[in-house]
Amino acid sequence: MSQATTDKKKTLRALVERRDAQIVPGAANALTARVIEQVGFEAAYVTGAGIANTRFGLPDIGLVTLTEVAETVSAIADVTSLPLLVDADTGFGNALNMIRTVKCLERAGADAIQIEDQLFPKKCGHFSGKRVIPTAEMVAKIKAAVDSRTSEDLLIIARTDARAIEGLDAALDRAQAYVEAGADMTFVEAPTSIGEMAAIPQRLAVPQVANMVHGGKTPPLPRAHLAEMGFSIVLYANAALQASLMAMETVLGGLRERGELGDNAALLASFETRQAAVDKPRWDALEETYREEARSTRD
Repeated sequence: MSQATTDKKKTLRALVERRDAQIVPGAANALTARVIEQVGFEAAYVTGAGIANTRFGLPDIGLVTLTEVAETVSAIADVTSLPLLVDADTGFGNALNMIRTVKCLERAGADAIQIEDQLFPKKCGHFSGKRVIPTAEMVAKIKAAVDSRTSEDLLIIARTDARAIEGLDAALDRAQAYVEAGADMTFVEAPTSIGEMAAIPQRLAVPQVANMVHGGKTPPLPRAHLAEMGFSIVLYANAALQASLMAMETVLGGLRERGELGDNAALLASFETRQAAVDKPRWDALEETYREEARSTRD
């Protein structure tokens, strides 16, 4: 494992331990991850829902495979120095599958791996009709994840979706069992009130994840309030996706109606901004460097 990879994991651990509700936006592709880094965030979340929606045009109902997630993580890790929290859904199977999942995603560039206790195929945490596996089965999967990581600094984040099925107390009991199994962090998905949110970091000693889903079940709270509660990470998993979808519908709808961009051109990044976002100046400099080397060799 390279020094840079080790450093990213240590950086993420230090960020999590601050417990200051660090906002972590979601990326479903490498371009979004580059923008997340360029605007100044300290980490990025590789969102399973985003991959399903963006890459395949499918809903978040467990249709994405481990290989497809790993390919996305690898592409993102190639172009950003940010630590990556990776959504691994249910681990893509049982405890044995979890072994391969952790090895595969860690090798691809994950610095934290999030797994959840839903019955496969899983659903978005803010959909209805979710089901969860027995606590003991999830405990085994967490132990397999912890045993399989190459670096002890790879964070294992255990998510429970039991709030919607068994209630908050049962979800907190599950989360505590996951901590005892070795999870570094827990993520109680879809609390439905401010009081429920406040109870999560009060009851659980390890760092906690909050998930702000626009239009979802959890009350949207500002970072300062979540920091007072004691959360470590605040996910905005698909804010970038939803923003881009709105802009695409607006711009393309106007283009279809009027035959030109018109005032909607203001919603487009400039040509120069687009090239900067993909680091074209650096590639231009590299091209010139190797051209000069080729000239020197010929001479």
